[in-house]
Amino acid sequence: MQYTEEKKEKKGVANVYSRTNPFQAKVLENKNLNGPGSSKETRHIELSLEGSGLSYVPGDCLGILPENDPELVAELLEELKEDGEKPVVINKQGDTLPLKDALTSHFEITLLTKKVLQQAAELTENEELRNLVLPENVTQMKAYIEGRDLLDLLRDFGPWNATAQEIVSLLRKMPPRLYSIASSFAAHPGQVHLTIGAVRYTAHGRERKGVCSVQCAERLHEGDTLPVFIQVNKHFNLPETNDTDVIMIGPGTGIAPFRSFIEELSVKKGSGRSWLFFGDQHSATDFLYKDELEQYQKDGVLTKLDAAFSRDSDEKVYVQHKMQEHSKELFEWLENGAYFYVCGDKQYMAKDVHNMLIDIIEKEGKMTRDSAVEYLNTMQKEKRYQRDVY
Repeated sequence: MQYTEEKKEKKGVANVYSRTNPFQAKVLENKNLNGPGSSKETRHIELSLEGSGLSYVPGDCLGILPENDPELVAELLEELKEDGEKPVVINKQGDTLPLKDALTSHFEITLLTKKVLQQAAELTENEELRNLVLPENVTQMKAYIEGRDLLDLLRDFGPWNATAQEIVSLLRKMPPRLYSIASSFAAHPGQVHLTIGAVRYTAHGRERKGVCSVQCAERLHEGDTLPVFIQVNKHFNLPETNDTDVIMIGPGTGIAPFRSFIEELSVKKGSGRSWLFFGDQHSATDFLYKDELEQYQKDGVLTKLDAAFSRDSDEKVYVQHKMQEHSKELFEWLENGAYFYVCGDKQYMAKDVHNMLIDIIEKEGKMTRDSAVEYLNTMQKEKRYQRDVY
């Protein structure tokens, strides 16, 4: 943003790129990793960091400052009956932007919060909204917020006695989106790669799109630039020595940091073994980075590769089932000091993997359940069990 850059330049640190002063990274490649007929769209994006001075290590994240969907912004302007060029104040410092730009790049417009609804209730005579924000109706308010956005709010509870300024003053600043980096800086100097699944779904009679993921899928082309920064992740790193075994569980886009790990291992060449468990829906269309991974296996960089495809058989097979299949060997690796990593969905996959890991330790270590849990807790304290879940 111009006002931010001006302030940075005054301080003489315009070239120190960060969350508040992102680097405009040029898009080198943007392709769909899924095959024809897949129900998913996963983008492999390569960005140039040339001239930025930025670098990273495997496990770090890339922050992106996204823009909202122009179609959604146009619908909001129509609903507000406002001129998109009208200036609005966007922060406490009094900086202004045209309304259209503010809704596009500065404010979060796809999520609602309790605070937004409570403040919005003061800008309308609508009794339904005024009742919804009463303390005794907190359950109904939470139900309303789920899956709805600013456009829903404006359409559902008008007429509004509010200016454009009052409406934008309800909104919070657009937070950056963080993605696990899918490349090794040692393997690709001056570049950063990402693996991003496009989020699209229908809720409350309207199609919804993930702000950043669909921007990357639909509106980001080779030669464009994207405002980015590096976010260090101190809790998800390769072992300090290259002689340590690593076990990686990364279904779907959870493969991203492990592509980074494997690339790093291929450059550093240690004696440690590596084992990847990958999962998705269909082998034919959803085996992300299949050729790369199989080549790493042939080259001996990746010792073992086990893939689970949940829709290719009558019974759904997930990564935890593949772990169970190889429980004896997996426990031997743990006993040999292997590091165990999980990346992906926190609500389901990570829980299932965690519970399966305890089952395996209990069975193969001939332990009680409590002792198996304690074994895993010790691994966690020693940073041998690391999770990057969302």
